[in-house]
Amino acid sequence: MPQWTIEKPEQLTFDSVRKLNVRIVAGKLAVLASDGPPTLEVTEIDSPPLLVTHDDDGTLTVTYKDLTWDGLLGWLRPGQRRATLALTVPKNCPVNVGVVSASAVVAGFEDRTSVRSVSGEIVLDGVSGEINADTVSGDVESRGLVGDLSFKSVSGDLTVAQGTPRRLSVTTISGRITADLELPPTGHVTMNSVSGDIVLRLPHAVETDVKFRSTSGRLDAAFPELDYSVQPGAKTLGGRIGGGMASLTANTVSADVTLLKGAQA
Repeated sequence: MPQWTIEKPEQLTFDSVRKLNVRIVAGKLAVLASDGPPTLEVTEIDSPPLLVTHDDDGTLTVTYKDLTWDGLLGWLRPGQRRATLALTVPKNCPVNVGVVSASAVVAGFEDRTSVRSVSGEIVLDGVSGEINADTVSGDVESRGLVGDLSFKSVSGDLTVAQGTPRRLSVTTISGRITADLELPPTGHVTMNSVSGDIVLRLPHAVETDVKFRSTSGRLDAAFPELDYSVQPGAKTLGGRIGGGMASLTANTVSADVTLLKGAQA
């Protein structure tokens, strides 16, 4: 099993990569889908060195010796451990990315993508397939989402731009959720928030069932088809828009939920 210790800027090229695991602390990370040979380019690195292994089964791992998946979200160590690196691997390669405070861009993948962050910001650009994102306070931005996205956070924000999700599941305590969505007929969106506001926008012509519920937050929608009601301990806003083939659900404690309507074509 080939192994490298990266202590200075360096570039490596690999014969074949079938799975990627990368975990860093601070700095910048880019993980990009490419039809060319898999590569790792490190342009900046502090001590300690990064460890790179390429298993016989095609698994490429880039990490620090003491930075594990299980301990990532609670990782506290002295020192910056700043690194700047870029990886290119095939678009059908499963990708696992973990950062502490580093920012990360993950782009173009079509299989399974998992990202974890403590406080670093993560951008998912043109990523489809099955996507899982977990953060403590780190924000996640998704552009051109196609597929399934599960997002869990304590206080990190989620922004979805031009999303066409099959499944979108969001759970947050105080993070803000902003999503511009086109729902396919089988699209299923569920959002749960304690105090983080939710702002959604759907096309002018859409077919979905809607159900919003909040204990004390405001519920507002630009679609007159939806009915508002107040019951002891809960407010609800819901109904059917168009044929109602997709589903859109949001539940909050004190957070507001706002549903906007896109411009008419």
